[in-house]
Amino acid sequence: MACKGKSSWPELVGVKGTKAEATIERENYRVDAIIVSEGSSVITDFRCDRVWVWVNRHGIVTRTPFIG
Repeated sequence: MACKGKSSWPELVGVKGTKAEATIERENYRVDAIIVSEGSSVITDFRCDRVWVWVNRHGIVTRTPFIG
């Protein structure tokens, strides 16, 4: 499935989750960035309008956010 717009944000690893969320939604208005704590369960279906932003207990992004 081909999603439109920017689809991956490796440059946001190590950034505060709230800043990453805002950056992702600014750079691709088609997606909703959702902050998720490491270890949490999430829905695994693929969606072009969703980006999981995984953060540690300090609120720092730990994985490359990408559409899915």
